[in-house]
Amino acid sequence: MASLIAPSNHSPVEDAEALQRAVKGWGADEKAIIAILGHRNGTQRTQIRQAYYELYQEDLIKRLESELSGDFERAMYRWILEPAEREALLANIALRNANINYHLIVEISCVSSPDELFNLRRAYHNRYKRSLEEDVATNTNGHLRQLLVGLVSSFRYDGSEVNASLAQCEADMLHEAIKNKNYNHEEVIRILTTRSKTQLVATFNCYRHDHGIAITKKLSDEGSDGFHKAVSLAISCINDHNKYYEKVLRNAMETVGTDEDALTRVIVTRAEKDLEDIKKVYYKRNSVQLEHAVAKKTSGDYKNFLRTLMGKEE
Repeated sequence: MASLIAPSNHSPVEDAEALQRAVKGWGADEKAIIAILGHRNGTQRTQIRQAYYELYQEDLIKRLESELSGDFERAMYRWILEPAEREALLANIALRNANINYHLIVEISCVSSPDELFNLRRAYHNRYKRSLEEDVATNTNGHLRQLLVGLVSSFRYDGSEVNASLAQCEADMLHEAIKNKNYNHEEVIRILTTRSKTQLVATFNCYRHDHGIAITKKLSDEGSDGFHKAVSLAISCINDHNKYYEKVLRNAMETVGTDEDALTRVIVTRAEKDLEDIKKVYYKRNSVQLEHAVAKKTSGDYKNFLRTLMGKEE
């Protein structure tokens, strides 16, 4: 369930004119910018960008970049992009890091629907003139490369059909692979990159039922190298992405100094999808409302913007 509160009767031209007034002259009216863009869905934001360009022959994103700063500017930049553009940007940033942030590549690949992942790959190609698979392969090696390339290039069946006997068989295969430590990475990669999410959840449930332990817990007990971590992360994202995002948010705010990148990423990318569900999981796990936790760890326009996306007004 989305947390975004967007009106159905907005006028892209009126919004564009109001935004132009907000950025005109000395200093921007951040409150007005939040009041408009913080209450517009993806389609509406695209319409506003188009209207703004037609009215003023100027890219609204570039104008906002020049007027805003810090965490607020980065959050607004990510928010105003179309979802596929945003995911492409996040993936590219992860791959440009000196130490590739493969966690984010796994997250994007495993949480996205098949259509979303397909649109992301197309947006990545349009934006960077290279394929996402190419950049992932260039920046990784070995079995980790095989896993990540398989995840970003998959187009899974998205239905609800489950083959129970297959789930049982592949749960046993995963158990043997992990138990033997020097295991058949190719089989693990094949299962995780080709099966539907519904099928995989059935497999993970079989594993827990038969062996009395969650497969992610078993993986963490057996190894901590990059491949083990990526496999465990993929399973967490596929099995219950709301619980996964709750952990990302909790870790982002429990660090010495807040991890604003992670905090921004989750709130901005999930506000139009399932942030309300993530908020419920967060409250159940931490006995505090996510909005209150965010308010304690952030300040100023950045705080106000994130809380607006969470459906809370100052």
